[in-house]
Amino acid sequence: MSTLPLNRNNRLGIAVSPIVLGTMGLGGEWDREPAAAEQIKQGHEAVEAALSIGVNMIDSADIYTRGKAESILGTVLRERPELRERLILQSKCGIRLMEPGDLSNTFDLSRSHILSSVDGILSRLGTEYLDILLLHRPDPLMDPEEVGEALRELKASGRVRHFGVSNMSAAQIGLLRTGTDEPFIVNQLHLSLGKLDWLDAVVSVNRPAWTEHGMPEGTIEYCRANGIQLQAWGPLAQGRFSGRSLEGEPPHVADTAAMVARLAEEKGTTREAIVLAWLMTHPAGIQAVIGTVSPRRIEACRGAEEIVLTRREWYDLYVSSRGQRLP
Repeated sequence: MSTLPLNRNNRLGIAVSPIVLGTMGLGGEWDREPAAAEQIKQGHEAVEAALSIGVNMIDSADIYTRGKAESILGTVLRERPELRERLILQSKCGIRLMEPGDLSNTFDLSRSHILSSVDGILSRLGTEYLDILLLHRPDPLMDPEEVGEALRELKASGRVRHFGVSNMSAAQIGLLRTGTDEPFIVNQLHLSLGKLDWLDAVVSVNRPAWTEHGMPEGTIEYCRANGIQLQAWGPLAQGRFSGRSLEGEPPHVADTAAMVARLAEEKGTTREAIVLAWLMTHPAGIQAVIGTVSPRRIEACRGAEEIVLTRREWYDLYVSSRGQRLP
């Protein structure tokens, strides 16, 4: 069988690993209690496990466990200062978490919020600069000129070196680009073997089912055409195909998990690596931002970018997880 041409080159213009350590799991509960010693130990272990499989990039956000995730990572960097120049640090801002009396979380890409958020991120991480800042969610009230002003100030002051977005469509990125000359080099989206609307939007064009997809038309294509690195959050599909209990799941999920297990055995690797390899086989050169902080599961991702799936294997996994044949 023929194999897909694998694009392993990132589009960031800086040397980064194909797997990124996500830190949303650091810090325990999303409360205002300070990080405990056990949680700091967990941070050290997660970073060490990531380094052991060649990861050189860490992703966070100002809201993760209400700042504790960044504070823990900052403690790790303070106790191992030699790591800062070895690591690409990426964080996100733009969400205000719900407080007592609020109806909901809200999104805020105002100049003042972006600037104050970055100051908080740098303080918690204990670093003078971020390699990459992502705008976390599209804000219906965002003004491209105001956002652009904030980005220019952050770049000029040396606080942020590169910028990107998260959870944004092609049209939203295009709107933001009207307010700044700074390129957006990343778009972080929910992509995985268990979250398929980014592919279904492609194969369902010109069919009624297309209108049911959550991924706006052309988003993946826009990023590829404009040199924007696609990053996948949730790429392990919350363990659905790599050992999590499947009680209550539909039959096609169990069938896909069995297929992943079979491929892992045939290729002498882990189920986690197969799930990531499926994502990385896509020619967009997708980076996988793994959300686990378990050293065992981090280490199970080792070598995913080196696994070769045939076109038939890739499509069999896609169609199985999709639960229905392609048109």
